[in-house]
Amino acid sequence: MNDASQETGRGEVSPYARSVEARLAAAMAELEATEKGVARAEAELRGATRTVRSDDRSVEVTVGAQGELTGLRFLDQKYRTMAPDELAGSVLEAFERARTEIARQVMETLEPFTKPSTTVPELTGVDIDWAKIFGPEVLQDPDNRAPQGSGSHRLRDEIDEDEER
Repeated sequence: MNDASQETGRGEVSPYARSVEARLAAAMAELEATEKGVARAEAELRGATRTVRSDDRSVEVTVGAQGELTGLRFLDQKYRTMAPDELAGSVLEAFERARTEIARQVMETLEPFTKPSTTVPELTGVDIDWAKIFGPEVLQDPDNRAPQGSGSHRLRDEIDEDEER
């Protein structure tokens, strides 16, 4: 009896056939659960947005799940007294932070699909190069990274200007 699906000589299913059938059933159940999970993740991310204010609180930007700019607000009339490069820096700083935050939300939502299966060892999970997709800053610890954007440049410029006087 070479075929795993064949019965033994006594009318019983061979243990090997039972094992294969059980593993196949487990794999199919896991595939179905994964498909439902992916559908839920897609629905969740389809409407996901992230809104961030610049450090100087002059600008608020909103980005969608793909990192696209979906909203831009200038707050409290502060933009009227800002130099053009200062305003641009505030917009870019808020946009970059919002884009990084939404990328982390996408990563967190899709993370379960990157793990190997606990029931079917052959299902190793999806290997995703997040840095390649979103850029290396998305992998940095948000609590331990240096400030980004023009805020740190403005401070340095102001210090430099004070030293020149």
